[in-house]
Amino acid sequence: MFQSQPILGFIGIGLMGKPMVKRLLGAGFTVNVWNRDQAKLNEVVEAGAKKNDSIFSMVANSDVIMMCVSDTEAVQDVVFGEQGISAGLKAHPESKLKVLMDFSSIDPDRTRSMAESLQEASDISWVDCPVSGGVAGAEQGTLAIMCGGDEEVISQLNAIFDPLSQRVTRMGPTGSGQVTKICNQMIVSCNVLVMAEVMALAEKAGVESAQIPQALKGGFADSIPLQLTGPRMAERDFDDVKWHVKTLLKDLDMASDLSKAMQSSTPMAGLGAELMRMHGSKGYMESDPCTLIEQYLPVDKDLKD
Repeated sequence: MFQSQPILGFIGIGLMGKPMVKRLLGAGFTVNVWNRDQAKLNEVVEAGAKKNDSIFSMVANSDVIMMCVSDTEAVQDVVFGEQGISAGLKAHPESKLKVLMDFSSIDPDRTRSMAESLQEASDISWVDCPVSGGVAGAEQGTLAIMCGGDEEVISQLNAIFDPLSQRVTRMGPTGSGQVTKICNQMIVSCNVLVMAEVMALAEKAGVESAQIPQALKGGFADSIPLQLTGPRMAERDFDDVKWHVKTLLKDLDMASDLSKAMQSSTPMAGLGAELMRMHGSKGYMESDPCTLIEQYLPVDKDLKD
C-alpha cells in the first residue's frame, strides 16, 4: 500500500490525541495536524507536527488520516461536512490519501454506513480502531487497540500502530472495533462506579482508604483503573482530568442502544448509565470519573489536612 513511510494526518488533539501525535513524531513520522480549536495545536506543533489550517490541506498532503474526536456526530462532520474529508477529496483529486483510521469511540452501525459511503465515493479504506488505556497508555505507547476493517489493510498499518500500542487485535469487519470498545467501556464504567462505593464504604468504616489499591494489588479485584483512580478518589485529587464522565456516559448509552438492537440484556450497564447520568447532571460532565466518590462522600476539606 505504501512504497515509503506514509505521511500522516491527525484530527482531534485532545486528551488522547496529543500524546498519540507525540508518540508518532517520536517514531519519525511526518504528522499533519488539525483541530477545531487551533490553540490546542501549539504543543504538538512545538514537538514537530505540521499545523494545517483546514482539513482540505490535510487531505492534499496526507497518505493516512487519523481521527480521535468526541462522538459520532463529530466524526460525521469531520468526514462528510462541507469542509470535511470527503469534500476535500473532491477538491484535491490528486490526493494520495488511502486510509482513514478512526480512534474515536462511536456508534458501530453509523461507522459501517460512513465507511461504505466513503468507499463508494472515494475508494478510501476505513479502519475503526478505538483504543483503551487512557492518557497514561497514550503517553507510554501501551494502548490496547481493537480494529474493525479489511484484514490486509490493517496488517499494513503495523508501523503506525507500533509506537502507540502494546497490542492490536482485528475483531472482524468494519464496525467490529467499535462493538469491542463498547464492551470494554461497559466493564470500565461499572468498575469505576463500584470503586467509588468501595472507597467511600472503606472510609466510613474507618479504613485508610488510600491503602485499598495497594492492598488489592495483584488480586482478583485489581485493575488498572483501581490503581490509577482509587488513590485519587481517596485523596480527592480531582483537578488533573485524565478522562471525562461525559465520555463514559456516551459509551454506556451506546451500549444500551446496541443491546436493544441485539435483544441482549445488559442490566448492569443500564444502571451504570443512569448513575453516571445522575452524577454528570450535578455539574460533573467535564470532570474526571474519580469525582464519582462525591456521590457518597462530599468533599471535606478537613480530610485533606
